[in-house]
Amino acid sequence: MQRFSRRFASGICYQFAMLLPTSLVGSYPQPEWLIDRVKLSKQVPRVRVDELWLVPPDKLEVAQDDATVLAIRDQERAGLDIVTDGEQRRESYSNRFATALNGIDIDNPGTVINRNGRPIPVPRVVGPIRRSRPIELRDLKFLRANTGRAVKATLPGPFTMGKQAQDDYYKDEEAVALAYAAAVNAEIKDLFAAGADVVQIDEPWMQQHPDKARQYGLKALDRALDGVTGTVAVHLCFGYAAVVHDKPPGYSFLPELDGCKAQQISIEAAQPKLDLKVLKELPSKTIILGVIDLADVTIETPQIVADRIRAALAQVPAERLVVAPDCGMKYLPRVVAFGKMRAMADGAAMVRRELTGG
Repeated sequence: MQRFSRRFASGICYQFAMLLPTSLVGSYPQPEWLIDRVKLSKQVPRVRVDELWLVPPDKLEVAQDDATVLAIRDQERAGLDIVTDGEQRRESYSNRFATALNGIDIDNPGTVINRNGRPIPVPRVVGPIRRSRPIELRDLKFLRANTGRAVKATLPGPFTMGKQAQDDYYKDEEAVALAYAAAVNAEIKDLFAAGADVVQIDEPWMQQHPDKARQYGLKALDRALDGVTGTVAVHLCFGYAAVVHDKPPGYSFLPELDGCKAQQISIEAAQPKLDLKVLKELPSKTIILGVIDLADVTIETPQIVADRIRAALAQVPAERLVVAPDCGMKYLPRVVAFGKMRAMADGAAMVRRELTGG
């Protein structure tokens, strides 16, 4: 069974076992008073897009704190076991971290071709990539201080950040990925030291570029995990449902991750109707299974969620399953996201009772 730390206001922390724990992949919808959701719906920013925020810069951090508390409380009310900060401070899953590193020119962005085949502005690498300070440490400490449940922090992965940057310095894809990996490694260690129970690395572009992922992506991933002792998840997906509508029925890069240093692999299965037999090709990993279709605003019933979990149990024992949405929920209306999240928790509870007789 999954084991996580649970902390209380007294400062006492102990380990508890949980069968079929539930968690977000990372993001949760940001309030309409915080960010321009109409503009956000048209993009997944790689560079900074300050004009998306509706709150003045001098009040933005406090407003993001307030939004984070709302996201935490929604997860708690829905019954999730592992809580994130909902990525309320981020314009996208990757750009908050990727644009805060030394060696990156964000004022004069470069260009790459995105997963839909269109050119997009991205950070430009102009010098040695260095992490000069913790970037998400305050975010994690704020999350840790505002919930007694297990907590998960999320970071963009080195392979994906390398693919989302224009390299004008290293002139070598592998060297760029390894430089990002060193920065991610330092950040992960700080997050665990500050109380993270799980750290998730988002690597969706491994699916888009499987040959490169095999060539050097796994090496960069394991470099990012050198000396890391906490529970690490790697998230792969086909892209946000709001952006990528036609998804393939299977992964081009997945079984290769069974040999990586991460303990958990997060995949989407609901929207693409993934053939769950592929889970047998990850025999040493815990699977974070996507059971919520984010392309459909219809809220699943707990029974639908339970059926999706049962289907996975034919391939993976319950002790190696974590229940989650397919991907981040940030592009959904909040009322829909909350309803889906609650159905997910209720569906997992149904199956848990069946398994334990409770």
